Amino acid sequence: MLATGYTLSEETALPFAEAVGRVRHELENEGFGVLCEIDVQATLKRKLGVEGEPYTILGACNPALAHRALEAEPDLGTLLPCNVAVYVRDGRTRIAAVDPEAMLSIVGNDALDAVAADVKARLRGVVERAATV
Repeated sequence: MLATGYTLSEETALPFAEAVGRVRHELENEGFGVLCEIDVQATLKRKLGVEGEPYTILGACNPALAHRALEAEPDLGTLLPCNVAVYVRDGRTRIAAVDPEAMLSIVGNDALDAVAADVKARLRGVVERAATV
């Protein structure tokens, strides 16, 4: 597991499209639904005329965990959903999920600690399993 301080990341030998499909499948296995999908490559091309490598952001949510978190901190909706990015950099595919513990640490509400740890464990599993060839 590669770490940036705010993500859970893995490089994979999978082609980009297959990695996106695997991430979707693993998110579903962990009880997450994909609420939105952003094709960053296409958006940058359309809006700025910039050519880039494939980059997709999947906005994922586990309703039961989101409910628990929102009960403890109603303004938390500003930090949801949990984003998972699949992208190609220098010809290599990478999968990166937000680290919920790092993200929620800015809130300062100890009632979120257990939820953040649960989401982190699930997202870590998603990234690791999706990256495995």
